[in-house]
Amino acid sequence: MIKQNKKTLVITSLLILVPIIFGLLVWSDLPEKIPIHWGLDGTPDRYGSKGFAVFGFPLVVLALQWLCAVITEKDPKNKNQSKKALGLMLWIFPAVSLAVSALMYSYTLGSEPDIKAVMCVLLGIIYVAIGNYLPKCRQSHTVGIKIKWTLSDEENWNATHRFGGKIAVVCGVLVILCAFLPNTAAFAALICLALVMVAVPTVYSYRLFKKKNGK
Repeated sequence: MIKQNKKTLVITSLLILVPIIFGLLVWSDLPEKIPIHWGLDGTPDRYGSKGFAVFGFPLVVLALQWLCAVITEKDPKNKNQSKKALGLMLWIFPAVSLAVSALMYSYTLGSEPDIKAVMCVLLGIIYVAIGNYLPKCRQSHTVGIKIKWTLSDEENWNATHRFGGKIAVVCGVLVILCAFLPNTAAFAALICLALVMVAVPTVYSYRLFKKKNGK
């Protein structure tokens, strides 16, 4: 993965760290405690230090990105993995870093962003992107829908990923629409849609397995 996506890895890594530059520019205007988590009502329920918000969060995201890149690189089956699918995984991390940092800074500096709406739109776009790239994923132990029926049968893998991609796109659109729901209802809907994205392709894969094996 690292060898295939050197340029993308460098660009996304730099983008992950962009919030640090902004944080330094407004450092004197930031309080010592900055909201890092919001409750269902859209108000902060957890705070972190200014240092963590400016430096710690982007660095944690960067570390997670490189950890995923290294783990994926170690999987021999990813040698022929779709470059676009691997690239998508790398782009998710800067999207999270930029969006979450923007929410933290805007809330701290006096704005009142609609946290629920922003997160629903961001998550929905990620779901749709995943749905578009799932069918392109090739069989591996680190990228895609990794369950025993897909890993043991390439035909099952391909069919499940085509079907799972459609489910992810539909769920992504519904997640975006959750931005218009009341906070509690939106949270419940997000949980249900996340479960649907996992459970439905899993059941589909199992049914393919039973059908092929005549059991």
